[in-house]
Order: sequence, then C-alpha cells, then structure tokens
Amino acid sequence: MQPDATRPAGGSASADDGFSLLELMVVVVILSVLALAIVPRVIDRPDQARAARATSDIAAISSAIGLYKLDNFTYPSTAQGLAALTTPPSVEPLAPNWASGGYIARLPKDPWGRDYQYLQPGVHGAFDVFSYGADGQPGGSGANADIGSWQVN
Repeated sequence: MQPDATRPAGGSASADDGFSLLELMVVVVILSVLALAIVPRVIDRPDQARAARATSDIAAISSAIGLYKLDNFTYPSTAQGLAALTTPPSVEPLAPNWASGGYIARLPKDPWGRDYQYLQPGVHGAFDVFSYGADGQPGGSGANADIGSWQVN
C-alpha cells in the first residue's frame, strides 16, 4: 500500500481535521453546566476562610496569653491589652518574668484589617480575645458574627 501524499508523514489526520462546531458547542454547554453547579458553592467560601483564619489567630493569641500567665502568674490586664504579648507592660501589674522576645512574634490583624479585642476578666471566661466580624460591630450573624476565644476553647 502506497502512503497518501496528502497526509503528513507519521500522522493519520490531515491538516484540515479539527473540532467541529457541534463538538465545540457540546464542550461549552458541559462547562456551563459545571460552572452553574460549582460557582454558587464557591461564592460563600471567602467568608468561611476569613472566619477560619480568625479562629486560628485567636487560638494562637490565646496560647500566647497562657504562656504569659505561666511566667507572670496573671493574665495581662485589659489596660495592658494584647500588646503585653509583644512588649513588656508598663502599666500595673508589671510582668517581672516577661520572656525576652515576647510571647508572640507580632499581633495579627483580624481578616477584616482590624485589631483583635481583649478583655480580662472576660465575659465568657478568664479572658476573651475576639473579633467583631466583617461589620466591626458587636453581635451580628453570618459573616458579621463575633468570633471569639469562647468558641475556640
């Protein structure tokens, strides 16, 4: 059998072969159906990711506060705030055994760019570390809900 002069050497398809319009339309329809099924589930994920990050940050800050208490026999006061974890407090009660280098490398901002809040004694326990959520206001629901150490511990 003689090779076909119109076909490229080593190949079985001609240069004009490709996808038909019908095949392309089927692919577009399949991708559209997949997008309609997947996109609504992915849309609310940023809020969930922010809440998860806030929960993780609060757990890390709470651990640092626990270390502070182990060294100094008391939690930082509300007046000292979370800054007592990165710099020695200058407000009473002083921390005589404050660890050189601090208890946390830096204080993170919440996922919405605001400082985490701290109360000692807390409403929910010995101390509260919390974020007011997306709206920055107490209370709320969904993405605007408060996220605090009482949910982590």
